[in-house]
Amino acid sequence: MKNLLTVLLLITINIAYSQIQKVEQAIDSCVKKDNFNGSVLLAKNGNIELLTYKGLSNRQYSINFSDETRFHIFSLTKTFTAVLIMQLYERGKINLDATISTYYPEYKGEAAKKATIRNLLTYSSGRFHKDISSPEFIHQAYDNTIWDLDNFITTFLSEKLIDKPGTKFSYNNGDYILLGKIIEKIYNKPFDEVLKEQILTPLKMQNTGFLHHNDIVKNIDEGYSADESDAFSLHMPTNTYIDNLYCAGAMYSTPKDLLIFDQAIFNHTLLKKTTVDTMLTPYKELGDTAFSFWVYPKKFGSVETLFAERQGEGYGHSANWVHLIDKNVTLIILSNTKDIKYLNKMREKLLTPYYGQ
Repeated sequence: MKNLLTVLLLITINIAYSQIQKVEQAIDSCVKKDNFNGSVLLAKNGNIELLTYKGLSNRQYSINFSDETRFHIFSLTKTFTAVLIMQLYERGKINLDATISTYYPEYKGEAAKKATIRNLLTYSSGRFHKDISSPEFIHQAYDNTIWDLDNFITTFLSEKLIDKPGTKFSYNNGDYILLGKIIEKIYNKPFDEVLKEQILTPLKMQNTGFLHHNDIVKNIDEGYSADESDAFSLHMPTNTYIDNLYCAGAMYSTPKDLLIFDQAIFNHTLLKKTTVDTMLTPYKELGDTAFSFWVYPKKFGSVETLFAERQGEGYGHSANWVHLIDKNVTLIILSNTKDIKYLNKMREKLLTPYYGQ
């Protein structure tokens, strides 16, 4: 009996090793054919099964990626914002169905007394998104100057309603920027201080932080964009005032730190299970949107799973974070040469061989 168990264990180990080898081969193919540069982390039950770094973090000085590299994560920042809101909800400090004006009475937009916290969390406030409504306004809002938060909200996030709140999904930064302002109002502290006190310090996420444009951050990556016709022809995209992206996109992190955050959410150590269940409940009428995540059933060949995903992209950087809820499998892909559309395809190429398909 003991020998039989040993044999079965060896077979299981060999199968798992073979699957990881196939994932590595898929990553190498992405590097050779499509110029993927960045990092891939694959973990099960919080245990890293694969962590690899490919290419250059900084091309000006030929600096390779490593465990020390901090990656721009852009809209993955929104999940940190959502968790801070859910902590307040769990502590009875915020009502998800209360309107914006309940916690932010100075807000002048038409959504003030009509859109709720839940609407903001699901990108369904119904507001007109002036900040992203045209290339001109995008540059004004994010590239051309640094905005004081209150002036930014007054200038770009206080327009009329164009949809009834809660009825239409419309992805944007502004709903989460308003959530960040509400967090500041409740705590009476800057968002980055609350973030550090409530999440980063308790979880010991020492390589994760909140960016300002003039910060000197050791080992942070540079972003590069490719020509559409040639993945190996790269250029530096226009710089941004990262401050303006605020709690919707101004953070940096590492694969290992993001795994810590992932496990703290999905193993219910940062929030109670009932709170996480509320956070991860998808709204079908809003395109399977949950709070920050998208959650929906998915198949890899014959393998069925419940998929939670979060993406981020900006100025040559992209990030893709996937958690298979029923299997406690985490995939994190971070890149400084590929866009989010590519990473969406890449994750399929990695998860399919991982499940032996």
